[in-house]
Amino acid sequence: MKEVTMLAKVDVDKCIGCKICAKVCPVLSIKVENKKAVVDAEACRACGNCADRCPTYAIEMVMRETPIKVGVDVSKFDHKEIRELCEKAHFNPEQVLCYCTGVRADEVAAAILDGADTPEKISSVTGIRTGCTIECVQTVLRMLDAAGIELKPVEGGWQWYGKTTTSWTLPNSVKEKYPSFYFEEDNELLDRIVNTVTESEKEGSK
Repeated sequence: MKEVTMLAKVDVDKCIGCKICAKVCPVLSIKVENKKAVVDAEACRACGNCADRCPTYAIEMVMRETPIKVGVDVSKFDHKEIRELCEKAHFNPEQVLCYCTGVRADEVAAAILDGADTPEKISSVTGIRTGCTIECVQTVLRMLDAAGIELKPVEGGWQWYGKTTTSWTLPNSVKEKYPSFYFEEDNELLDRIVNTVTESEKEGSK
């Protein structure tokens, strides 16, 4: 559960309607209307991307009058389905996927089971990608791919990058080219981590 205490605020006198803020928002909370940026206060997750990248310094982060909480209650979903989805993506359910916000794989899986079918929707309900907003898009893409969800980039939204190569998707040609590396041993170790059932997970599945 993440508490969102801040909010993006636009100074319309400085805004030039360049749309950079809309492109870098991981939850699509900003739109440009009549050549001015407009923030959806309820949708904003306070990542600060817009303020950091605004070329005219027209956006600042301000305190919300009332903080909002973001998170998915994993206990409301079938534990077996969550584990199966996480394992298919090669994640342990308790593995942290976003260190900025502390969002774990089981919460992302629960969000997907609840109908979140894009990175933006998952970010909105869990808070993932609303810290540094950089690397954890990879983990979200892997989870959606494991769920069999075909993605189409949204107009004017976040630029998605292709999934990075993992130990499980490394081409055989690379493994053959570098025989001194322990690729198979690495896979075995990582698979053991993915399949490990922790005590807290056992308690949660009861």
